[in-house]
Amino acid sequence: MAAQWSVLLLTCQRGGCVSAFQRELEARRLRGGLGPRPPPLLLAVEDPWARLGSGGATLNALLVAAEHLSARAGCTVVSSDVLREARILILHMGRDFSFDDCGRAFTCLPVEEPGALAEALVCNLDSLLATMTHRLCVGSPPGVWVCSTDMLLTMPSAPGIDWDGFQGVRVIAVPGSQVYARNHGVYLADEQGLVHDIIYKGTEAQIQQCAGPNGTVPLVCGVVFFSSDAAEQLLATHVIPPLDACTYMGLDSGAPPIQLSLFFDIVLCMAGGMMEEDFVKGGGDTRVRSARSVLWTALRAFPLSMACIPDASYDYMTTSASNHIHSLTLLPRSASHLRFCKTAHSHVDQPSLLEDGSSVTNCLLEGAVRLAAGSVIQHCHLQGPLEIGPGCLLSGLAAGSSPALQGCPLRDIVLQGHHVRLDNLPCRVFTLTGRLDDWQSPADAATYLNVPWAEFFHRTGIQEGDLWDAEMPRRSRCLLSARLFPVLHACEALGLEDVLWLLAPAAVAGERLARWRAAWRMSWQELLPCLDKAAELGARRALFFLQGQRKVRRVLLGRQDSSLLPLIRSAVHEGYHEAVLGTLDDVASTAGDTGIAARALACIADVLGCMARGEGGLRSGPAANREWASAFRHLESGDIASGVQELAAERQKWMSRPALLVRAARHYEGAEQILIRQAVMSSCQFVTVRQVELPPLGHWVQVTCPARLDLSGGWSDTPPITYEHGGAVVDVAVLVDGCRPIGARVRRISELELRLVSLGGTPQSEAAVELVCRELEHLQDYCQPHAPGALLKAAFICTQVVQFPSQKPLRVQLMESFGGGFEVHTWSKLPHGSGLGTSSILAGAVMASLYQAAGKAASTESLIHAVLHLEQRLTTGGGWQDQVGGLVPSIKIGRSKAQLPLRVEVQKISVPTGFTQTLNNHLLLVYTGKTRLARNLLQDVVRNWYARLPSAVQNADALVSNAEECAQALRQGNLLLIGKCLDRYWQQKKCMAPGCEPLAVGRMMDALRPYVYGQCLAGAGGGGFLYVLTKGPQQKEALHQILAKTEGLGNFSIHSIEVDTGGFSVEVVGCDPKDSAHPREDVAM
Repeated sequence: MAAQWSVLLLTCQRGGCVSAFQRELEARRLRGGLGPRPPPLLLAVEDPWARLGSGGATLNALLVAAEHLSARAGCTVVSSDVLREARILILHMGRDFSFDDCGRAFTCLPVEEPGALAEALVCNLDSLLATMTHRLCVGSPPGVWVCSTDMLLTMPSAPGIDWDGFQGVRVIAVPGSQVYARNHGVYLADEQGLVHDIIYKGTEAQIQQCAGPNGTVPLVCGVVFFSSDAAEQLLATHVIPPLDACTYMGLDSGAPPIQLSLFFDIVLCMAGGMMEEDFVKGGGDTRVRSARSVLWTALRAFPLSMACIPDASYDYMTTSASNHIHSLTLLPRSASHLRFCKTAHSHVDQPSLLEDGSSVTNCLLEGAVRLAAGSVIQHCHLQGPLEIGPGCLLSGLAAGSSPALQGCPLRDIVLQGHHVRLDNLPCRVFTLTGRLDDWQSPADAATYLNVPWAEFFHRTGIQEGDLWDAEMPRRSRCLLSARLFPVLHACEALGLEDVLWLLAPAAVAGERLARWRAAWRMSWQELLPCLDKAAELGARRALFFLQGQRKVRRVLLGRQDSSLLPLIRSAVHEGYHEAVLGTLDDVASTAGDTGIAARALACIADVLGCMARGEGGLRSGPAANREWASAFRHLESGDIASGVQELAAERQKWMSRPALLVRAARHYEGAEQILIRQAVMSSCQFVTVRQVELPPLGHWVQVTCPARLDLSGGWSDTPPITYEHGGAVVDVAVLVDGCRPIGARVRRISELELRLVSLGGTPQSEAAVELVCRELEHLQDYCQPHAPGALLKAAFICTQVVQFPSQKPLRVQLMESFGGGFEVHTWSKLPHGSGLGTSSILAGAVMASLYQAAGKAASTESLIHAVLHLEQRLTTGGGWQDQVGGLVPSIKIGRSKAQLPLRVEVQKISVPTGFTQTLNNHLLLVYTGKTRLARNLLQDVVRNWYARLPSAVQNADALVSNAEECAQALRQGNLLLIGKCLDRYWQQKKCMAPGCEPLAVGRMMDALRPYVYGQCLAGAGGGGFLYVLTKGPQQKEALHQILAKTEGLGNFSIHSIEVDTGGFSVEVVGCDPKDSAHPREDVAM
């Protein structure tokens, strides 16, 4: 559940870079930070006056919202009717903040959100947006929410606010201690939650009066809700003087400014304990009293209620450096949706040097940077060796600042770099203060750099006249107004050392004093209006993506299971895609590892796909455009660096529109597949072939194979998952309706040619497809899976019966090595896309028969790895589970380690005596009537794996662990546990390849569920065969009757299966030489 906003407004001070804040809102919309259905209207609204107050800012924002909604509704004037069903959120940025140039709203929190669609810094604004949208405001009626951004607010996931029959205005309170309340506002409310008064910095007795039974008091936390009726009445006041002066319309009409408080001028008038005379007279000057009178008339009739949220917390972001540092290093309460971390969105060369209790956010720390507990670094690029003691806050320091910091004792200080614009002159200014300093206390009783001013003057030689004008009253002489910070120098460039000297001992300080005095200096008070917020936000963004580029290198080169897709999305949204592409190019070309390079190319494909922004077509598609062929040839030859370089050059021609970007992404995935193939083909070293006697000319070598059922672990055998994560699959070799459904036979023939014949469902069927290859050129499409006879052509090449490419013609090769050609027949009783491993098992059958017909023999282990090699040459990809299932008899578990070369090890699973027959009695195959090629599924799975989507990584772990559990259940002969593993496996398949369960299949599984222990679609899913483990034995007829009564299933059929304990068979049979084309007349030798 989430609140669905009609308008989201962010108010900022006049002259506060409203365009920069508008950009920030739009960036959040783009990266999904405003939820799946972001507000149609996102508005950054500048206060019309410099000191408007939260009340005036609220009225102005409400007018702007109503005006935009009216325009969208087709109105020509502002209509309050648009507020009836609108849900409006107004966020006030408030005043300047000493510790963040962009204000409290954009103060970064030490938080990472691994589940976010796009990676980004998390600001207090984001935390408040999440709290308001997903927690506090859920279930509220239409109306206007107003929220300050000057606090850290924590809310439980279910605040428990009752909105039934709500009317009027409601304030939100959080429970707090009476001690904390002495410097804050509290509500005085009755047992029904109706507010009688708002007390600010009250006496101990006043605060005690507000306390509940547990001693806590309801703190004002800066959040209030106006019902649609109340919002309409408030909006109506914008045309009544002097409240018209609160809006931009009043400014444009020449009205004099007025300052109003949201809580003490607007909300307070509805408090039950307020009397009109007291309220109006409490307004200060005449214009404010007049405004209060108008507000009383407009709003007094609305009840003001309070919702105090248990387990919520509120921390006002004060100007105390100690408090600010504490808030960034202290873990938030358990009710928070945030989890603080020591290092957030940062690259740290030596993380062991960061003590627990320290905090680093959006930083690049190179070399030895030591950070003590209780210190914070934000938005800094620092180069060690550096040592930062406790109690420090460093912000906005670039790499060039590091030399000045080296050897400088940093303890209990706040050191900040600022972007300042003086008219049109941009410059950098550094400020230095102490953690214990108070900005506004008179210098006579205050400190600077944590020591009394007098002591500071004595040590540095600075005099009061250097900092304050002589005519300035002593009570106004404070840190805020002290001209301490050098801005410009007539002759020299200024740097960090021009403030760091203020920490130096007297002997060193004397050398710097003259230079400091010669510089034009400003106080913090004077600097505030000159802060360039747009430049600061831009610098933070640039640093974020600079450390992001380091993250890309760290994750790829370290083979980490961290997803780069959220960072890629952000880079595209923010215009930093070229920098990320350059980093990925560099990693791919210099890593010296095909696995790393392949993942880098996959990430480039993701960048291009994101740049298309959902347009341009599907990501999966062909990748054989001749413009990319040269780059592909480099990759095929093993020259990765040149290949990557050519890919990048070609990429530049495909960046102009979404359709081209998507096609370019497909070709990068094609390039990645080349490198996957090279990695998988490392398994060739586990293929050993020995010479045996050549069968006589014309004699068939016939191989028949069972089908396979994958009981658990499938997809973990798929490259690159199988060699980057490790895989485990439990397979069963099965007879379908009592026979081995897959087979091949090969014989030598006198003609110097290759005859490739695909039969129907049995060895006695008529030829369905017949090809004759007499030239090597006829084999060149072996790597195109849909080309006629591609699998058989690839088998001749992979078994090295035929050398391709070669200078020797095919006829010469056949004559020299075998004295003739070959004829191959293949068949399968199983329908296309059955999910029972047909193509891989058929490849194994062809290779086994071809080896023997050519006078060679290969072990079953060799055949398993040879099929892996063949399928990579064929470019169908695929894993090893199918051939393990069909070539190794009975029940077994295959495993591969997370390493190259890829080696598959198979272990037979010993089951209790008689349990094999029990399985035969309880296993059934149901043909769903639906077929689906696994190829697109495979592309999606590989794409998600290379992106390291958390769901894909977690699912890979779960697949392997479920396979081991299934193996154990089989050893125990426990049908119930096996069934649970099957059901779990099906959920895992759906997670790995969403969309693999057609509606008809879902209906079929629902109908069968009461009668089975477990069920799963075989193979990749999407159709084919469903296998079920029935609760009762011999349930074929019973299940047929159940499915026959189920609507919407189409053509289904049920088949018996039994475990094949013998494995595939190889036999040599003779043939009547008069009719070699009709194998029906074969006789066994």
